[in-house]
Amino acid sequence: MISKLFLKLAIGAAAATVFLAHAATPMSQGEVKKIDKDNAKLTIKHGPLDNVNMPAMTMAFKVADPAMLDKLKPGEKIAFVVEKVNGTLTVTQLAPAK
Repeated sequence: MISKLFLKLAIGAAAATVFLAHAATPMSQGEVKKIDKDNAKLTIKHGPLDNVNMPAMTMAFKVADPAMLDKLKPGEKIAFVVEKVNGTLTVTQLAPAK
């Protein structure tokens, strides 16, 4: 009984740590250059991405959810977060720039 409770607490703590790390990642600013719905990729011209140690450049990124691409247009300014997911740089959050 105690081991099951410990396991539940450990899983809950791990999930909270992942959530807090994800929530603490600042959004970067960029411009949509190309949308590739067939491959779930988004090409973004962006400034430095400090959380993944990347300088400013234009690069294609995988998107965590292909539905993210549905309302985007080339030339649109966006705020986004890129994280390494299973070894691949992936857009995990996306919003219109303010």
